[in-house]
Amino acid sequence: MNTSTSGTASSGLLGNAYVLLIFTTLSWGGNAIAGRIAVGEISPLLLTTMRWVGVAILIALFARRAVAEAWPVLRSRLGFLAALGALGFTAFNALFYLAAQSTVAINIGIIQGAIPVFVMIGAYIVFRTPVTVVQVAGVAVTMVGVALVASHGDLSMLATLAFADGDLLMILACALYAGYTVALRRRPAVSGLAMFSVLAIAALVSSLPLPVIEAVSGTLIWPSAVGWAVLAYVVVFPSFVAQICFLRAVDLIGPARAGLFVNLVPIFAAGLGVVVLGEQFQVHHGLALGFVLGGIWLAERRRA
Repeated sequence: MNTSTSGTASSGLLGNAYVLLIFTTLSWGGNAIAGRIAVGEISPLLLTTMRWVGVAILIALFARRAVAEAWPVLRSRLGFLAALGALGFTAFNALFYLAAQSTVAINIGIIQGAIPVFVMIGAYIVFRTPVTVVQVAGVAVTMVGVALVASHGDLSMLATLAFADGDLLMILACALYAGYTVALRRRPAVSGLAMFSVLAIAALVSSLPLPVIEAVSGTLIWPSAVGWAVLAYVVVFPSFVAQICFLRAVDLIGPARAGLFVNLVPIFAAGLGVVVLGEQFQVHHGLALGFVLGGIWLAERRRA
């Protein structure tokens, strides 16, 4: 093949991957904005369940062939996959939308940015994945950033544990999602689309009791016009299209390089919180964002 032609083709693939990854992380950052807009327009647990109802419909339309082809392998691991779907999709999103009831989108995005460090900690605990001194320093730096957000810039609050409920829920959500991510190391050898589809269906089934809980407790809010718009956004973009884009980007440039782009999520969430919701980006947010991203950069370094 002509060298210039090969270089052009390679550059085009990389360019496409970067566009896909930026769109993906922008969509995921927008999920924090959607969670805030949803307050009072649709109850958080109902939003969680209806999100996966919508995704299940899209899977039936566009992904059923991938699931059918992988079904012999998937069927033997259904229990494991059901647990992953409940943990990584249902529990994480329910806590995410509950957190959005009492904290700002900027906080949600920055705390969510700490997930890679939670994953590193989980991988060490479960698989004894080697960790370097530099990576330990990265964990410490990232945790300082999370503490700055949770304490609203006043680290003396750490002594009294006087945190916003939403911030604590978001930290718990990130820890659960990290557990899901670590468990993915034992995923069956099937396509990403087939895997995602089964996890989404498992999330739908495991989320069905959630709106019942809201109904019994008197907190159920049926979607308003704004609530339906929020639901449409989270179904189409963060839940489905972004997932497909991310899987395609992984095919183009590999999981390690694609995974680094997830660090853009807190940046997009913070920016959208200011632009769309008019939230105030304060000094402690900037410091926290710097600590979180800097810590992740350190934690992702590897010795030669």
